[in-house]
Amino acid sequence: MGLQATTFRHGAFLLAVLALTLAFAPVSAPPAAAQQATRGPVTNLPLPRFVSLKTSEGNARRGPSLSHRIDWVYKRRSLPLEITAEFGHWRRVRDRDGAGGWVHYSLLSGVRTVLIQEDMVALRAQPTEDAEVLARAETGVVARLGKCTPVWCQVTAGGEYGWVEKTALWGVDLAELRE
Repeated sequence: MGLQATTFRHGAFLLAVLALTLAFAPVSAPPAAAQQATRGPVTNLPLPRFVSLKTSEGNARRGPSLSHRIDWVYKRRSLPLEITAEFGHWRRVRDRDGAGGWVHYSLLSGVRTVLIQEDMVALRAQPTEDAEVLARAETGVVARLGKCTPVWCQVTAGGEYGWVEKTALWGVDLAELRE
């Protein structure tokens, strides 16, 4: 009987190790097409997706309720954020730096904005490299997002508008097209 008990414990130990190994094994990311097909369980909208902060101040909490600790306070109206998850009236968001948390949906807007990521980026009259430069925008400027081609997006900021290469923007997916 002692041998059987030892064998069983050994077997149980091996099963536990296997279960832990599978639970913490790295999971490869699904193909891009599968990632884009993910839908939020609450809104049925695509995940991830970009939105903007509707108010001039918004709390990002550790979890999806008012009882969770506040980790971040966003203090910039129209700041672009990326929704990565949904739970009831809460959306898990992240900013350009990867910081974020759970924000109540009433603080978010579907109005699309982008953050300029390059200093003194040219806003051009047409979506071409040789088009006339209408204005320049500094790093950190929040701009309203307009049309997007495969390479360029039309933006508006501070009364100025023009076309900017997508690689200079945060808040728009590189594969995203907008009319």
